[in-house]
Amino acid sequence: MSESSIPSRPAAFSYPGHGANARIGVAICHGFTGSPLSVLPWAEHLAAQGYAVTVPLLPGHGTDWRELARTRWSDWYGSFETAYLELSERTETCFVAGLSMGGAIALLTASRHQVAGVSVVNPGLSFYDRRVRVIGVLKYFQKTTLPIQEEQPTAVVTEDGDYSRTPLAAVHELKKLFGAAVRGLPLVTAPVQVFKSRTDAVVPPTSLAVLRKRLGMHLAEVVSLASSGHVATLDVDAPEIFAKSGAFFYAIARQNTSVETP
Repeated sequence: MSESSIPSRPAAFSYPGHGANARIGVAICHGFTGSPLSVLPWAEHLAAQGYAVTVPLLPGHGTDWRELARTRWSDWYGSFETAYLELSERTETCFVAGLSMGGAIALLTASRHQVAGVSVVNPGLSFYDRRVRVIGVLKYFQKTTLPIQEEQPTAVVTEDGDYSRTPLAAVHELKKLFGAAVRGLPLVTAPVQVFKSRTDAVVPPTSLAVLRKRLGMHLAEVVSLASSGHVATLDVDAPEIFAKSGAFFYAIARQNTSVETP
C-alpha cells in the first residue's frame, strides 16, 4: 500500500461484485472530516474477493469545513443508510462497517435494520475533550477549533478537502450522533467485530467500554492493533484488518448463502 495507490480526490466508491460472492454486500462508512479515501484500500480488498461494496461520500465531507458546518448528523446517517438499503436490496446478505465516526453510523444502522454483521475500526462513541459537554452553548461563542493531531502518525496521508479548522457546530452534531448510536446499541442483534488501536489520540478507550457493556454477547470479537494510530485502515495494521474482517464476513455469509472461499 502506498500513497500512489490512493486517488487524490475524494469520491464515493461502488463495486457490483463478481462470482458467487456478488450476493454478499458490505457497506462501509468513513469518518468525521474524512472521506472514502480513508477506507478505500479496505473496500478494494473486499471487492477483489468478489463482494459487492459501497462507500458513500457523506454530506459536508470531501469539500471543506464551511460546508461541513452546514450539515447535520441526520444528513450523514441518512446518506449511509440509503447506500446500505440500496446494497441490501440487490444482495442476499449485507454487512455494515466503518471507521471512527463511520463505526458509530454503522452501529446505528445495525440497530435500525437487520444487517448480517458489523465490523468497525476505532469506532467513536465518546470524546477525550470534556468541553464537549457544553458544546451546545460553546458553539455560539467559538465557531471553530483546530483538528486533533496525532504525534508521529504513520498512516498514509489523504487529501480529503480543507478541514484545517473543525466547526464546533459539526462537533455538536457529532455528539448527537454518538448519543443516538449508544442508545441504539441494545437493539443490535448482529455479531459485531471491533478493531481498536492501542494508541489512539482521537477516540478514547471509553468507546470500547461502552460497546462491551451494551452489546453483551453480540460483541463477537475485539482485535487489538499494536502498531497503528487512529486511521488504522491506512496504517501498519491495515492488512490484519482486511484479512480478519474478510474472514468475519465470510464465516457469517456462508451460513446464509453459497459463497466462494476468499
